[in-house]
Amino acid sequence: MKIVFTGGGTAGHLFPILAVIRELRNVYPGTNLKIYYAGPKSHRGKVLLYQENVKIVNILCGKIRRYRSFKNITDILKVPLGIIQSIFWLFFTAPDVVFSKGGYGSFPIAVASGFLRVPFILQESDITPGLTSKVTSRWALEIFTSFPDTEYFPNDKTICLGNPIRLSLLNGSKAKAKELFKLNNKPLLLILGGSQGSQTINQLILEILPDLKKFEIIHQTGIANQKQTQAEANVVLTKEQKPFYHCFAFLNESQLKNALTASDLVISRAGSGAIFEIAAAGKPMILIPLIGSAQDHQAKNAYKIAELGAGEVIEEQNLKPHLFVQRVKSLFGSPEALTNMAENSKIFSRPKATTVIANYLKEYLT
Repeated sequence: MKIVFTGGGTAGHLFPILAVIRELRNVYPGTNLKIYYAGPKSHRGKVLLYQENVKIVNILCGKIRRYRSFKNITDILKVPLGIIQSIFWLFFTAPDVVFSKGGYGSFPIAVASGFLRVPFILQESDITPGLTSKVTSRWALEIFTSFPDTEYFPNDKTICLGNPIRLSLLNGSKAKAKELFKLNNKPLLLILGGSQGSQTINQLILEILPDLKKFEIIHQTGIANQKQTQAEANVVLTKEQKPFYHCFAFLNESQLKNALTASDLVISRAGSGAIFEIAAAGKPMILIPLIGSAQDHQAKNAYKIAELGAGEVIEEQNLKPHLFVQRVKSLFGSPEALTNMAENSKIFSRPKATTVIANYLKEYLT
């Protein structure tokens, strides 16, 4: 039995794929299952999937940027080449099913699966599907969505299950977090800027650090921003504050699950992967959508969370340091509001999505 997973090269696509692969191996421990990942070259993807004994195939993928760039011209040429490459590779691999997470990186394999009539299953994380998901949904056997009222897809083959998350994230410990991060007893803010980090959020936190003396902070900055952020924080922070500020380029799985469990409020971008991981931990959140995200999906994701009472939204154009500090302090001044947000977050999360999808794939394969 063979299954091919495909998706864009960002963590938002890779982590759900990783989650489903792990659970698929758990529900089907047979030795005759061969798992492949086909998509754009990604160092992080290579490291993550290699550890799961997944065969990785790099496919040429073209990305259409929503701004003027010479790469838009060169990437258009990659698309037909990637499709041809995918057709030949899929033909000789002969998988039983292709599972797509969407994103530009999935397009060549998805098109090849349609051309060769290989059963194709799509999972869409965002409330507004991207262009690739809209196109490839036409020949999808099933479409699994994460948000209620996901736009565009036909009802007759769409099932809302929630977003698959790494189930290990449900096993965090406050005691372990205290040990890992050397935490004290202050309310804990967890700052997540997405897999690439967010310079906007980093700058905001640096500006308001002096006003957050009552809080402890775990701050994921992104690999490219960590050294600069830490250096600037060292200048801003008083000697008394420094032990309460913990700056990381990237939180690994163990660090993230324990930080989520110990946190009292999470401040994050509004990618669906982050939202569902925060929600599964049952945490209140303040979401800051990325301006210019494809189809404006981050803003739509965020406002759906606010509508469900699981968090609040502050858009970048309204991201004023003084007002942001007042909002955070106001939430902690109203414990009942934080508790309600946490409860609604947990209700929304649907952590069983990973197991349901893995069992569906097992039943299909067998």
